[in-house]
Amino acid sequence: MQDYIDLAEKNGVILLNNGKCQFCGANTKRGIHECLEIFNLGFQNIDFSNIENHSYRFLIVDAHTLQHPEIHGRWNNHFHLSRLHLVFNYNVKWTYDLSPKLSDYLNTYKVHKQDEYLNPPKILERGNITTTDIVENSANETECKRVFKSEIMKSNNC
Repeated sequence: MQDYIDLAEKNGVILLNNGKCQFCGANTKRGIHECLEIFNLGFQNIDFSNIENHSYRFLIVDAHTLQHPEIHGRWNNHFHLSRLHLVFNYNVKWTYDLSPKLSDYLNTYKVHKQDEYLNPPKILERGNITTTDIVENSANETECKRVFKSEIMKSNNC
């Protein structure tokens, strides 16, 4: 797996080391680096060992990946967008067992689509919620889930 700094460089992006996250606008002091740190360590309020919470993990990963596509490989971005499409448009109840199946499908698909790229949304216009929003507005698992559910409802016009 490539390092996010290497992928950004490969994508022609210079990562900023201070201020807000240059991609999602999270209120960080160390830019994308702190945004990733929060993503990796900041959602410990949710017990992801509980299978009932896996859906939150998938949503967190998908959202963060798609808010920061410049630091991920392009087929990784396809994977996360496809998963969200399956979950929201086809009501697929995602499990870890489905991930390799989607990867296999995308591997077959991309053989004939080598020039296909996703066009990311405009920088700082990639959703209404960031890592710092979640951390600042949730002191426990219930509040953290509430923040996610609230944003999902808004995003899906529910």
